[in-house]
Amino acid sequence: MTGTIAVIMVFSIPILGILTSHFQKQSKIKLRIIESQLELEKLKHENYIIETQKMRIELEQMKLENSQDKIKLH
Repeated sequence: MTGTIAVIMVFSIPILGILTSHFQKQSKIKLRIIESQLELEKLKHENYIIETQKMRIELEQMKLENSQDKIKLH
């Protein structure tokens, strides 16, 4: 009985080390994925802001052109 417990303890330590290492690697990979997703969301937000500003400028230009056309017609 004592021999069985000793064998189990001898083999359980490396197995626990392997499992711990595996979980740490998984956590690091998940962290990198989350960081990549965060960067992508930042880029999407910047792109949205730029497109919104561009559309606002285009709308203002259209209003100016439209008002100039009205002035020319009168």
